[in-house]
Amino acid sequence: MASDPKMIPQSGLLSAEANQAAALAAYGGVLTVDLDAIIANWRKLEKTAVPAECSAVIKADAYGCGAAQVARALSKAGCKTFFVATIEEARKVREAVPETTIYVLGGYFQNSGEHYAKIDCRPVIGDLNELAEWDVFCRRTGWNGGAAIHIDTGMNRLGLTLSEAQAIIPRINAGDHGITLVMSHLVSAEQLNSQINARQLAAFRGIASEFSGVPAALANSSGIFLGAPFQFDLVRPGAALYGVNPTPEADNPMQPVVDLKARIVQIRNVERGDTVGYGGTWSARRPTKLAIIAVGYADGYFRAASSNDGTRGAEVIVAGKRCPVAGRVSMDLIAIDITDLPPNAARRGHMVTLLGEGITVDELAHHFGTIGYEVLTSLGHRYARVYKGGNVVEPLVRPEPAPTAEQPPSPPPIEQPAGPPPLPS
Repeated sequence: MASDPKMIPQSGLLSAEANQAAALAAYGGVLTVDLDAIIANWRKLEKTAVPAECSAVIKADAYGCGAAQVARALSKAGCKTFFVATIEEARKVREAVPETTIYVLGGYFQNSGEHYAKIDCRPVIGDLNELAEWDVFCRRTGWNGGAAIHIDTGMNRLGLTLSEAQAIIPRINAGDHGITLVMSHLVSAEQLNSQINARQLAAFRGIASEFSGVPAALANSSGIFLGAPFQFDLVRPGAALYGVNPTPEADNPMQPVVDLKARIVQIRNVERGDTVGYGGTWSARRPTKLAIIAVGYADGYFRAASSNDGTRGAEVIVAGKRCPVAGRVSMDLIAIDITDLPPNAARRGHMVTLLGEGITVDELAHHFGTIGYEVLTSLGHRYARVYKGGNVVEPLVRPEPAPTAEQPPSPPPIEQPAGPPPLPS
């Protein structure tokens, strides 16, 4: 990995590796993102979905992995379309990949058209009022950057109802409509035998076929593995790109992407019967050696991973061996039982592995009582971030500072009517 002089202190007396080690010493943990693994996952999904186009969902900072870095790597690999949740996310992605198509899943709000136009991204419209407001903006400004129509086929979250979608078919088929994609979202794609999958497929196939000449998209990560009927013209993988298993009823076909390590800040011994951590819920059943690790729930290592006298918690890898959490996870620290390790196998300053070396995102999610999506998007901002692969030139990324008053304001909104006009027929 190349050194970035902006990120790593330089000294003529130190090698690049020593300089990076010196910089990492300022952090309690190191989060490494394997961009080559993300590319490999995208290519596998692309191959599975051929001939459909394979896009990439990089909302929530690419599920915690770094949207700019992931977008650049996937764009170089051939990905042409990206999905984000907000205009601000789109702005950051546009800076990283100037020539790609970006859809914003959060929809269109009145007076936001100028923001879309400025960075050339496309709203995903899921409401008739949104569509009318978008039409107003396009007519007033001449903007023809395109938009997607989201149709609800069973999620009951965002999207036009089937009857609302049917009502705008004449407008769409009249031409010059500016709609570049029609899409829906699966409710239970990870459940192969879910009856709702078939119902949603039938509903979406019926309505999408009436959007003459407009590409269609239905499948998310798990939906891709439901087979060709679900893949249409474009697929939208998200979590699978980052190593989460899209087929939980079978082995994970994806490569692991994230490696998370944290530093041992202290080694200590406790006697049999001593308790460890808040509440004293875990007590030593023997003379016990503990490693105290500089990570906690403020870093996205959930309190649910704690252990007590009746329940075993999560495990971490110390010196190549799995060792259990002892007691409650606190905000900044966890205790690990390392009694069974050889003497001096773990020392103050050593790194232990919380994610990686066989501990998967899905395993950690099990201990956290959640899903891999939440694990990845909860990873904190107190880690040093190292990127490998993907032709990166900035291996160490410091946490982003909070916005300041000196930052330039968002572009001013343009004035629009207080209420939407009737939809054109």
